[in-house]
Amino acid sequence: MTSNPVPRILVLNGPNLGRLGSREPEVYGSGNLEDLEALLVAFVPETTQIDLRQTNEEAELIGWLHEAVDTATPVVLNPAAFTHYSYGLRDAAALVTKAGLPLIEVHISNPHTREEFRHDSVISGVATGVIAGFGFGSYRLAVDHILHG
Repeated sequence: MTSNPVPRILVLNGPNLGRLGSREPEVYGSGNLEDLEALLVAFVPETTQIDLRQTNEEAELIGWLHEAVDTATPVVLNPAAFTHYSYGLRDAAALVTKAGLPLIEVHISNPHTREEFRHDSVISGVATGVIAGFGFGSYRLAVDHILHG
């Protein structure tokens, strides 16, 4: 982005990510969403708020992307399973980038090293960028890009 201060970053997480820490730790690691939030809060300047949210509901995630547009808030998005088939989520993500806001798609694991159905993302084509395979570091890299370009 620019060197202007970023007051808030939405960090949005899709289905099943509320189970981080107990769900397939060999794939997703042992940290939970509270650990992720603490990592990101410690990483950003005190003037930047990390607004971390998780939902299993597609409509709620879409609504949060609409909120990002309406409030001019950059987004880090882990669409989880919605990555592969949610055209409604894709269209909402496109609204974010068409508004000139960064939307970074992140994944904890590398989807390309997993089952074949995970190889395709309907979100990637409208995202500002995609970061995958670095665990919670994927989120940190996305936040770093939003803060420093």
